[in-house]
Amino acid sequence: MMTNKRNVRRQRILKAGTITFGAAVIDCTVRNLSETGAALQVASAVGIPTDFSLVIQSDNFNRRCRVAWRKMNRIGVTFEPDDP
Repeated sequence: MMTNKRNVRRQRILKAGTITFGAAVIDCTVRNLSETGAALQVASAVGIPTDFSLVIQSDNFNRRCRVAWRKMNRIGVTFEPDDP
């Protein structure tokens, strides 16, 4: 049996998103989302840095992220606290 280590429940979704860092933009699919993080599906996790912004244009969503884990074409991220 798998243990869920998350503090906040994530909602399953299927939305188009983009990973942005510097001048680079990489398409992704947001598979689940919570107040504290998300799981992203990408064509390849290679070359994606530890810190980047996640944009979900349909929801006017833009958050700074830090990679928590990587698995082949999936990335788990935690959201950085908002600047005061």
